[in-house]
Amino acid sequence: MLNAVGKAQNILLLGGTSEIGVAIASEFLAAGPAAVTLAARENSPHLEEAKAQLERAGASEIRVIDFDATDFDGHPAVIEEAFSEGDVDIAIVAFGTLGDNEELWRNQAKAVDAAQVNYTGAVSVGVLLGQRFEAQGHGTIVALSSVAGMKVRRSNFVYGSTKAGFDGFYSQLGEALRGSGAKVLVVRPGQVRTRMSADVEEAPLTVDRSQVAEAVVSAVDAGKDTVWVHPLFRYVMMVFNHIPRAIFRKLPF
Repeated sequence: MLNAVGKAQNILLLGGTSEIGVAIASEFLAAGPAAVTLAARENSPHLEEAKAQLERAGASEIRVIDFDATDFDGHPAVIEEAFSEGDVDIAIVAFGTLGDNEELWRNQAKAVDAAQVNYTGAVSVGVLLGQRFEAQGHGTIVALSSVAGMKVRRSNFVYGSTKAGFDGFYSQLGEALRGSGAKVLVVRPGQVRTRMSADVEEAPLTVDRSQVAEAVVSAVDAGKDTVWVHPLFRYVMMVFNHIPRAIFRKLPF
């Protein structure tokens, strides 16, 4: 439950080694200690690093639940365990894969895998989280979408299409939960400096994960349902969505 001053006491991070997810959880911990549950593959090489960062940020307890985004049959047990010690105040859905678009659209198996992780896995846990949050009547699901899903581009259309579906699902999950006391915050960052983007040429309006984390916590505190990081992307995407396809395909990205 939220404490006496409305701060989170129990945080769940699905995608427990996500650099952005860990940064968001750490930013919530800046307001005071909380228990953190990391749902991640137990053999992840980045798990100890994530735990150490959260310990430094002030986590009062860190639990690890073995989680595979594509083990759909195992997801109910993961969510059951995550809620086994009480209500979850903040659940961060932060797992995903980027991949190389030129390989993905030519490789059926890899394209399907990307879709399973980024969309099907996210829907699977989202349905379960929605049920739990509706029942407890409070808390926020933080869903890490992407501006790539707002206007799917040729340069990353496999990834962008999965994020378009992700965004649509979580945006409307928030509508389904309206009036229950629980909320969904859809986060739409552009490129973020992380391991996943290390081999990608840096784009305009690229941000650090700390900027995403600060924007998320401020948006949750304000009760918002959407946040763009960098904020200018809201207006960039408004323009992009009105450019005719014949012209849009000529743009250099």
